[in-house]
Amino acid sequence: MHNRFTYGSDELDHLKRNDPRLGWAIDRIGMIHRTIEPDFFTAITRSIIGQQVSTKAQTTIFERLLDLVEILTPEAVLRLSLEELKRAGMSFRKAEYIQGIAHKIVSGKLNPTLFPSMSDSEVIKELVSLKGVGLWTAEMILIFCLQRTDVVSYGDLGIQRGMKLLYGPEEISKARFEEIRARYTPYGSVASLYLWAIAQGVLSPLD
Repeated sequence: MHNRFTYGSDELDHLKRNDPRLGWAIDRIGMIHRTIEPDFFTAITRSIIGQQVSTKAQTTIFERLLDLVEILTPEAVLRLSLEELKRAGMSFRKAEYIQGIAHKIVSGKLNPTLFPSMSDSEVIKELVSLKGVGLWTAEMILIFCLQRTDVVSYGDLGIQRGMKLLYGPEEISKARFEEIRARYTPYGSVASLYLWAIAQGVLSPLD
């Protein structure tokens, strides 16, 4: 499995043809390399740890968790008490969420090996039924774990900021968002990589 989100000239050519403004940005930015995490349990654990904390804090807590378990598996997490998980630096609630998901996988109520054969909406429905997982987290799992090609998150502040910088300063309404997103299909996830880069200021000033 690749450890980077993979895309190439087919996806970029499509986006450039359908959205010249985004095409302009793509030409200036070049290829973007974003790491993915193909193991679902690792990806969802990292995501939950990272909720409402800095990337640095997320990395520190995750590394402490790895020190506790050596190999991160649902079984290894279930062998720890909630107190031990909490000592890695996460909140009691996050520890409960992670153990809850581990338990569902071990008991067979959640089977991540089925995800590749499911549609995006089916995977999202399954994930948001888990405690501690909202729509945004599910969408990030689609991109950075399952490598789904057509995900653009309306609830992501970076996506919103990237769109405003690229298309104009007005607020991005849901209708406007859907109009822009439709131009990206079926390669919305690649467009998302560029919108995040734009939001981080790689093209500043834009004009």
